[in-house]
Amino acid sequence: MSQSYSIPLKKVVEEQGFTLLHTSADYAQIQLTTADLNRPGLQLAGFYDYFDPQRLQIMGVVETTYMKTLSDEERLRRFEDFMQHPIKGLVVCHDMDPLPECMMMAEKYDRNVFLTREDTSRLMARLIESVSAHLAPRITRHGVLVEIFGEGVLIIGDSGVGKSETALELIKRGHRLVADDAVEIRRTDRTTLIGTAPEMIRYYMELRGIGVINAKQIYGVGAVKPDSRIDLVVSMEPWEDGRAYDRLGLGTDYYEILGVKIPMVTIPVRPGRNLAVILELAAMNNRQKNMGYNAAEALASSHDAAIEAGGF
Repeated sequence: MSQSYSIPLKKVVEEQGFTLLHTSADYAQIQLTTADLNRPGLQLAGFYDYFDPQRLQIMGVVETTYMKTLSDEERLRRFEDFMQHPIKGLVVCHDMDPLPECMMMAEKYDRNVFLTREDTSRLMARLIESVSAHLAPRITRHGVLVEIFGEGVLIIGDSGVGKSETALELIKRGHRLVADDAVEIRRTDRTTLIGTAPEMIRYYMELRGIGVINAKQIYGVGAVKPDSRIDLVVSMEPWEDGRAYDRLGLGTDYYEILGVKIPMVTIPVRPGRNLAVILELAAMNNRQKNMGYNAAEALASSHDAAIEAGGF
């Protein structure tokens, strides 16, 4: 059974900078459970056969102009019908003065009404993006997340394999740490995973023999980042003699998180290997593949063409 998440309405209001026109007695306890929004034009016209009061209601110029065409008595009745439903909040856009009948019914039924200077379309786009991020499915994975040349690289592997040490070397080479040890991962859309660190341990690293350090305090704010998209998974494992490791990279392995498949490479670890340089190369190679160039495929094509031309 999938877990559902919520976000306090108050937090959304504060993040978006809404002006409070009227707040209900339970304003601080109200939770939003959906990123879907509703423009209540049909409801204000009297259609309630399909209406979800759990959605945040957005009132723009169209709805306000329509309501102004009605008589005072009819307008009051329409707003009363609307406010009788347990809506979580109504946002009036364009910095428009809310209609008096709207405020009367908001006070009567104790509904939340907010004001914003944003136009309706921009507000809805921003709200959907923001609330969707807060409500996104999420999971915590053991690993290290670093940003290398703009690519979010999730390093996984058994404890003691060298994940944190490799991340430390990457920081010294100018890359940025997002999370060490525990990575909170959110799926913000069908193909996008965003990773961050739990607030309690953000920017802290554990290094065996040294202890706990704060990467932000030691290396500066340029060495850390609050979150990153996950573009590549690197699995670090101890080198096994006799095991056949991929030497060409013609195929692509994937690592699935929350239903999203992320390209994965396996890096065998043994003394003498410069893992930071290898991870830099893995990140750049992954970016090239996303841009349409695969070095292994290019080499194979050149090899096949040479054979056909009698070059071998």
